[in-house]
Amino acid sequence: MNESRPASMSSFWMPFTNNRDFKANPRLLVSAEGMYYKDVDGNTVLDGTAGLWCVPCGHNQQKIVAAVREMVGQLDFAPTFQMGHPAAFDLAEKLMDYTGHRFGHVFYTNSGSEAVDTALKMALAYHRARGEAGRTRLIGRERGYHGVGFGGISVGGIGGNRRTFGPLLPGVDHLPHTHNLEKNAYSRGEPEHGANLADELERIVALHDASTIAAVIVEPVAGSTGVLIPPKGYLKRLRELCTKHGILLIFDEVITGFGRLTTPFAFDYFDVIPDMVTCAKGLTNGMVPMGAVFTQQHIHDAFMDGPAGIELFHGYTYSGHPLACAAALATLEVFEEQKILDNAKAVQEYWTDAVHSLKGLPHVIDIRTIGLVAGIELAPIDGKPGARAFGAFKKAFADGVLIRTTGDIIALSPPLVLEKKHIDELFGKLATILKNLD
Repeated sequence: MNESRPASMSSFWMPFTNNRDFKANPRLLVSAEGMYYKDVDGNTVLDGTAGLWCVPCGHNQQKIVAAVREMVGQLDFAPTFQMGHPAAFDLAEKLMDYTGHRFGHVFYTNSGSEAVDTALKMALAYHRARGEAGRTRLIGRERGYHGVGFGGISVGGIGGNRRTFGPLLPGVDHLPHTHNLEKNAYSRGEPEHGANLADELERIVALHDASTIAAVIVEPVAGSTGVLIPPKGYLKRLRELCTKHGILLIFDEVITGFGRLTTPFAFDYFDVIPDMVTCAKGLTNGMVPMGAVFTQQHIHDAFMDGPAGIELFHGYTYSGHPLACAAALATLEVFEEQKILDNAKAVQEYWTDAVHSLKGLPHVIDIRTIGLVAGIELAPIDGKPGARAFGAFKKAFADGVLIRTTGDIIALSPPLVLEKKHIDELFGKLATILKNLD
């Protein structure tokens, strides 16, 4: 791979990027190993974000590299429309094992965005298959992020992702978000206040009638909007209400899946089982794009009990791509063989203490932590929302640390293989940055 600066950067229209700002002073990564990236100038950069939340096992895991290399030489592509290949079926069985068989089936996609749109379509089709075609309304949540497909941004609740793209899907409503700085600032784990916000679903049901509502979709922990952690009892109450009204509950675990909370999934951590789960990112340790939807048995059976023929008119050319399946199978092996979750649990308390040690530093107005994820909220600069945190991002990269920012919130989600020395390095540098931040 080319490790020198490109001759021109004008042709690549970069995603979710201030292209003019970036290209004036680019940050170019050329290699990665373990907990570190290397940039084009040869500097090492500690990865405090697992890439984009997607490299839980650390970079350049040789078992995963070897599995992909072997598969690309054996089977570069195989369609999964009316045919298949063994790795897709092997992976499905392994994933069901990994969920503790709380789900019955897996449908493959290529990203979290596609997984969300797939789950939403499944919810609508499920109710139709059961003779309740009037259940077409979808319920998301304010400040929720569910990818960038039209379905995902419709149920999502981040204004910047929605305002440019017109009216979006009809028949969508939103629950209120659970973030409450006044009552829950500096929480460790689930905050105390706000479980009652789940009861807002009753208001929505009363407004639209339960017979019109297909599904509720939420992130167990909202990541991209700044690490919003559910109050104690909130998710259990949401599950109860969905069951009461015959509404499907979908957990978007694209970020929380595969160990982020030190458990396989967030539904394990919170002991709340939804009807469907979307996942991606850590599924292949970020090596090959892949997403998936896990469904409860009753959802699958509703389609299989229908007329003979194609049960669900949906799928993607690359659903269950051989290279992605190879990467995912190897990733699951790495989780087990290297005891990735055990390491995450072992350093969790040290991590939590280190994050909260930033309390009292300039501009810090909240810190929230759960598992190996943290949100550090900064007071915004008057008239310049997001500028302060983005300034911290630039300073951190220059100092050899990769962080992520959303608005004026610093979000941290390191690879789960981190050690105490990495925690010390990350927060030592971040503390210095905050002390000198405008």
